[in-house]
Amino acid sequence: MQLNENEDLKSAGHALGQFVGDWWEKHVIYPILLDLARDLGLFLDGRMVKRDSRGAKILWKDAEENSVDYDFVLEFGGTSTTSGIPVGFIETFWRRGARHSKDKARDDTNKLLPMRDTYPTARFLAIAACGEFTPPARGYVTSRNVDLLFIPKLNIVNAFESVGLTIDYPDSAPEPQKLELVTQIQRNSSEEKLVDAAKILIKRSGKQSFDAFKFKIRSSLMALPQEIRITEARYSDTLSFKTIEDATDFLKARNFSYTGKGSSYRYEISYSDGYEFERSELSWDRLTALHQSLLSFVEFIKLK
Repeated sequence: MQLNENEDLKSAGHALGQFVGDWWEKHVIYPILLDLARDLGLFLDGRMVKRDSRGAKILWKDAEENSVDYDFVLEFGGTSTTSGIPVGFIETFWRRGARHSKDKARDDTNKLLPMRDTYPTARFLAIAACGEFTPPARGYVTSRNVDLLFIPKLNIVNAFESVGLTIDYPDSAPEPQKLELVTQIQRNSSEEKLVDAAKILIKRSGKQSFDAFKFKIRSSLMALPQEIRITEARYSDTLSFKTIEDATDFLKARNFSYTGKGSSYRYEISYSDGYEFERSELSWDRLTALHQSLLSFVEFIKLK
């Protein structure tokens, strides 16, 4: 992983942050998720994965049809050429300083939550963060039932120092000093060093922390539906009244005419881990498609 040699003074600090963030995503989190995906028979999508079924970004649509880009998505039934059923969404980041931690927590958490409300199979949402991330920011994440893996900044800095790379600088450091750090990293970093830094980080931070993260994913995916509720709402003809008196008389009689022109459906699920899923205003086709995706995944999980 190399930095762009054309970074100027003003962007040196940003380039350094991008370098550490990319390392965290590629060399720390990706191997952990890939190991779990292989163990469970799932497909892991991310920037490190070449895939014909999508473009450069890992885009998924929420219930409002907005396309959102994610760092990692665990899929059931996915392949390099076919999108699968999403079962987990994970965001990653590195933050050198604590400033605006709450904003970052809010942005990433609110980016993840719509997926849980869109897909009944999206059983795991998480943020894997490293660096400076304040307790209130971490509390914001976990209070919204989004899992959090957090490794403090000192652990990251020490891991890089162990392989001869310096990634941190004083807050008062001038831009030329930051650029010098970028230059040194370009000159001295190698794939082998980056892999070694990741191994050192995991060992010193405690492999148990990363194993616990994998266990949370597995536990969330294994939670099965305990109750499914389906409700139909019928639409009546629209009635129009010329006077308020006519409308008042109708409301007293409340005689709607249902012609069978349309219905909508609500789909609710209670899971064994206490989570509740609900989608309303569904068409029949969308309702059955959601249920079929859930059925396929449940049958798959029961075999694990």
